[in-house]
Amino acid sequence: MKKIYLSAPGLICCAGKNKDELYESCIKGSQSGITMQELEGAGTFPVGIITWELPQVKTKAAYTGNSFTESNRIIKLIDIAVEQIRPEIEKAISKYGADKVGVCLGSCDNGSESALTAHKEFLAGGAFPKDYNIRSQSASLPAEYIAQKFGLCGPVMTIATACASGASAIIRGAELIRGGFCEAVIAGGADIVSETVFLGFHALEAVSDSLTNPFSKNRKGINLGEGAAFFLLDTQPEDNGIELLGYGEISDAYHMTAPGHDGAGPAKAMNAALKNAKIDPDQIGYVNLHGTGTSLNDQAEALAIKTVFGDRAVAASSTKPIMGHTLGAAGALETAVCWMILHKKKGLQGIQWMPVHCWDGEKDEQLVFHPSIPGGEPPSICMNNSFAFGGCNVSLILGKV
Repeated sequence: MKKIYLSAPGLICCAGKNKDELYESCIKGSQSGITMQELEGAGTFPVGIITWELPQVKTKAAYTGNSFTESNRIIKLIDIAVEQIRPEIEKAISKYGADKVGVCLGSCDNGSESALTAHKEFLAGGAFPKDYNIRSQSASLPAEYIAQKFGLCGPVMTIATACASGASAIIRGAELIRGGFCEAVIAGGADIVSETVFLGFHALEAVSDSLTNPFSKNRKGINLGEGAAFFLLDTQPEDNGIELLGYGEISDAYHMTAPGHDGAGPAKAMNAALKNAKIDPDQIGYVNLHGTGTSLNDQAEALAIKTVFGDRAVAASSTKPIMGHTLGAAGALETAVCWMILHKKKGLQGIQWMPVHCWDGEKDEQLVFHPSIPGGEPPSICMNNSFAFGGCNVSLILGKV
C-alpha cells in the first residue's frame, strides 16, 4: 500500500496567520484570539474571529472569477492558506501533471455567507449584487476555486461530514492517491462563522457565553471559530517526513446532532485508525482531543478514550479553547497542530512541546478521563480526533518518519 506524506500545512485562524504562530499559541495556551462578538438578538459570546484585515483576492477563472465571489470571506481564508503551500503544489504539478493533482476540501457551511449577503442587498434595494448568481453559494465553489487557481484538472471533491469534514477530506485525498486517481492532492478544510451557523448552534443551546471549558464540571458549550488549513498529500516525503500512518472513519448514525452516550462510535473510529496504522494504543504519544466543551461530547469522548487506552495516562489536550471550534476546518487545523508537534520534535526535550489544555481544572468526577500533559520525551506518533453531527467520527494518526 502506498505511503502518504503530508507537506507542511498552510493555514490561518484566530490563533495564528501560519503554522508557526498557531503552534506558539498552542504551546503557550494563548486564548487572545478569542474575542467577544455580538449576536443580534441573542447577546455577546466569545468567538474565534480573525480580526485583522484580510487581503483582497483576484480570481482569473471564468467560473469563480467575479467581484462577488472575490469578496467572500471563506475564499479569502482559503486563498491565504493555499498560498502558503504554493511551492509544494507547483512542484507536484510540474512532476505529475495538472491532471494528476486533485483537491479535497471539507466544510460545513460554505454557501450561507453568499446567500445572506445577496438576499440582504435584494431586500434592501430590490436587486441582487453585481455578479451574483446561484453558483456563488454552491457548496462546491471553494474547492473549484482552488483547482482553478492552480489550473488543476484532477478530481475535485467537497466533503461535508459536519465538524469532521476537514479530517474526512484528508482521508479522501489519501484514497484518491491509493486508488490511482491522483499522484498528489490538496486536502484540508475551511469554514467561517456566518450568522446562519451562529444562530443554528445557539438554537441547539451549544454555544457558551464564556470561554469554552472542555472536560470541566463547569463546561457550558463551544466557542465558535473560523479558519482554513491545507496540506499537499503525496507519496514522496519532503524533508519533514510526516506520514499519515492510518485513519479510521465511521458513521454510527446515533442521532442527528447528539453523540451516543457510551462513546462507542468514537472508540470504533480510533480503533479503526490504530488497526489501519498497524500500531498499538501504547505507541500513541499525544491525542488532540475533539474536546468541544459540550456536556455530551466530552462525556462520549472520555468514555472512548478510556475504552481505547484503558488506564494509561495518555498525553492529551483540546486546542479548541485556543482557536475556537472551526467546524469544517477543525479536523485539518488540529491535524496541523499534530504535524507541528512531530516536526518540532528534535531538540525540544526539556521544554513545553505539547499544546496546553486550557480549562479551569475543575474535574467532572462523572467523566472517566481527564486531559493531562505528563512529562517525558516528545512523541513520534500523534492521534487527532474529530467527532461530528450524525455520528460522523474520524481519527487520524500521524508519525515522524
